[in-house]
Amino acid sequence: MANNFKNYFAGSVGTSSVDVYTVPASTSATVIGMSVSNLITTPISANVMVFNSTASNTLFMVKNATIAPGGALVPVGGDQKLVLEAGDRLQVQMGTATSADVIVSVLEVS
Repeated sequence: MANNFKNYFAGSVGTSSVDVYTVPASTSATVIGMSVSNLITTPISANVMVFNSTASNTLFMVKNATIAPGGALVPVGGDQKLVLEAGDRLQVQMGTATSADVIVSVLEVS
């Protein structure tokens, strides 16, 4: 059983849903940190979702959260962790075009 720490990035995320991280086959993952930073000079809204590959549905972790200019949303980190299974996807979507950068830190177990 291999344990690997990895980072995943999505730059200039906008109004289309973006898969920031997809769990590889035969792997489970613990998301240990996630930051969504506002790149523009006005507040933005952010959605953070998980696509559950087993049930084939998408669920919101955070819906329409406001991020101030120069600020960040940290939906996962500190005491908050997220466990994902093979095929699950961590997704983000902003209310404004090209307005956020996303960084995700993951521990993969395969």
